[in-house]
Amino acid sequence: MLRSSSRLAPSRHLNGVRMSAFRRPFVLLLAIGAMPLAALAAAAPADTAASKAGNPEHYWATPHSVTTQGEVTAGGQHIRYSADAATLILRNKDGKPTGEMFYVAYFKSGGDASRRPIAFLYNGGPGGSSSPLHMGAFGPVRVVTKGHTHTPPAPYQLVSNQYSLLDVCDLVFVDAMGTGFSRILGKDDGGVGTPKEFYGVDPDAKAFARFISQFLSKYGRWNSPKYLIGESYGTTRSAAVANVLEQEDSIDLNGIVLLSSILNFDTSVDQANLNPGVNLPYALALPTYAAVAWYHKVLPQPPPALHPWLEEVQTWAMGPYLQALDAGSTLPQPQKAGIAAQMARYTGLPESYILKADLRVTGPQFEQQLLLPRDESTGRLDARFSGPTLDPLAEYVEYDPEIAAIGSAYTSALNGYVRSTLHFGGEHHYEFLSLDINSQWSMLHTPPGQSTPAYTAPNVLPDLAAAMTINPDLKVMVNAGYFDLATPYYAAVYQMQQLPMAANLQKNIEYRFYDTGHMIYVAPQALALLHDNIAQFIRASSGGTAAGH
Repeated sequence: MLRSSSRLAPSRHLNGVRMSAFRRPFVLLLAIGAMPLAALAAAAPADTAASKAGNPEHYWATPHSVTTQGEVTAGGQHIRYSADAATLILRNKDGKPTGEMFYVAYFKSGGDASRRPIAFLYNGGPGGSSSPLHMGAFGPVRVVTKGHTHTPPAPYQLVSNQYSLLDVCDLVFVDAMGTGFSRILGKDDGGVGTPKEFYGVDPDAKAFARFISQFLSKYGRWNSPKYLIGESYGTTRSAAVANVLEQEDSIDLNGIVLLSSILNFDTSVDQANLNPGVNLPYALALPTYAAVAWYHKVLPQPPPALHPWLEEVQTWAMGPYLQALDAGSTLPQPQKAGIAAQMARYTGLPESYILKADLRVTGPQFEQQLLLPRDESTGRLDARFSGPTLDPLAEYVEYDPEIAAIGSAYTSALNGYVRSTLHFGGEHHYEFLSLDINSQWSMLHTPPGQSTPAYTAPNVLPDLAAAMTINPDLKVMVNAGYFDLATPYYAAVYQMQQLPMAANLQKNIEYRFYDTGHMIYVAPQALALLHDNIAQFIRASSGGTAAGH
């Protein structure tokens, strides 16, 4: 994971990258298993038929597509499929092109395609491509990485992915505007697009909704059961897109799969110290701190198993701990000392450090401090990973050991696969992660029923609630890892329980938890369980079409 080179200011993560909090004093951006910056400059292989002649920095401005054939055994089924690597042109109300969105769509051969479930998949950032979900989780091939150690340099191994979701649905991996091969079409590319039409919570949601609507028309998939599968900021996107599709396009979704959720940014602990008076993030993150400390065997009185002990931590975090934080300066010193002592027993941090932090330890501070006696730092996306501490005097961790361990493998795998197997891209640069997009991203969001943006941290809980209310058959699946410090699992549960909708609609939400981190799928055993859980979810919510087509 990347960090700001400055050690003078707290920093935050963006799609695997932390940026200086003093450079962007409000926006909190989350990781989705993206790649290190060094990997983004990976050289492209030789030109292919899909490349545009001339300057590769300019794009096609007309729909461009290459179709290939493949086969995979997934979910116990031998599946033949076609793969479309293509761009789809978005236009404004005057019909002028504003951008082209790149996607890779996998269609199972045979059967009634018009009724087969279809899922749209993406990561987040903002500024991240769909490559982690594509190459690490659900595409027909995946890259092999080591468990909790550094994956050696190339050559990397690509294998047929038995955990691809092609056994239950067709798959469309979509790269957000400015990522992958998706590009804004400005006047130099024959269009009229501008960044503000795409780089923000609301314009991004509208762009994805337009993409989905056009895709359904292009491929005749209007009668297919429809799903959104997003990870991290991709879950923020999914909530907003579901509401746009429902209220503006009258499109009922069958289901939404949330991976490592963040729907209300006020619950993030990454830089909660910049929002004094809002104490909830510390309480919601505490169970994850406890799980990580238990995993690394640093607890003074370790329980024999993570469960049911973790439920005990949750109860204490939302009870005595949160009450103590809310007391602020009125908290008596003896009570404060008692809270610090219990927090030390649950987190493995020294009592003296907890008191110095005024009982409020942010995620980056925890990552730096937990294993400091071993001269190590934990990962953020998956805190089971650890690595040598770059600066033992720093307040915040300097990099993410997980991304350092697997980032290059993901980058090389996608760059090679898209060109040599899908025959798309040529000399064009595939943008895994764009800090430029992140710096331009508008986090202003207008909730349903409002005419102006809410001047708060982004919160798309009203969007998801509106979509679930208007379409009471919409099912939602929440997936979370116990060792995820980027989007803590208990925060995801809390957010879903706060949806402003009728209580009986809560029955449409199901939860699945994993002994992994943010990128649930990095461990093959967890990927197998994730596949089976999502496959079951799709079968149950698609009217049985997932099994028959």
